[in-house]
Amino acid sequence: MKTGAKGDNRFDEDANRYATYLETPEGRLRAELTFANLHDFLPVPAGNNTLSALDLGCGTGAAAVSLASLGIDVTLLDSSPAMLDLAQRTVVEAGVAERVRVKHGEAALLPDIFPKRSFDIILCHNLLEFVDHPRAVLRGAARLLRDSSSVLSVLVRNQAGEVLKAALQSGDLVAAESNLSAEWGRESLYGRKLRLFTMEALEEMLNDALLTIIARRGVRVIADYLPTQISRTAEYQRIFALERALGERQEFFGVARYMHCLIRCAAPGSESDE
Repeated sequence: MKTGAKGDNRFDEDANRYATYLETPEGRLRAELTFANLHDFLPVPAGNNTLSALDLGCGTGAAAVSLASLGIDVTLLDSSPAMLDLAQRTVVEAGVAERVRVKHGEAALLPDIFPKRSFDIILCHNLLEFVDHPRAVLRGAARLLRDSSSVLSVLVRNQAGEVLKAALQSGDLVAAESNLSAEWGRESLYGRKLRLFTMEALEEMLNDALLTIIARRGVRVIADYLPTQISRTAEYQRIFALERALGERQEFFGVARYMHCLIRCAAPGSESDE
């Protein structure tokens, strides 16, 4: 995966563990549902211009491959050298290296790394959970959006999803009660803490950065709670289609494991003047 918090080197320690996770049905669903949602809102290039995308906390580079395959130029930013090396190998193996560049840096320092209005598409997927200053990341991202048609894609861990996970998956009612107000959870892959989000808290951060949500999608609404007799591998396409349908319905968005928001900025580049 990725990291944006100084001193948080979980992904440097074992980047391949995250890559292995992405090959599981759960990992595939999270990544593929998110990209399918984003695909619905990609801006249309003007004339012969090529769209430019930035993936914050790029992880293994899988999203970059999907974007580059559509003819989009992609910049990968990650503070983990191990993840950047893995992403570089991914794009080379996929044959899209000519459309992808890799840059080492902290997501919270975007104004120091890129000029304003540099990108048509910015991905911020499962990054805000790990950074020290999520507001700074969102403000920096707003500064980099090229114009009012540009899109910011934000995926975060949903606090409500942690409540359902504890109750339905683990049968732990004490943990479910605690998660109702928990600001922090623990991720299973590395066993370390991560920030949990409510929609209200995320919206407040986005408003602070002059960003507006144009669509909300739930990711992994029911997949984690399916009975064991349903094969996550054999029934993957059916589960994917059902998740897409559920994720678009707002009554299910609020209980999904992950909240996915597609976002635009009314005044691109404005944060750079502060």
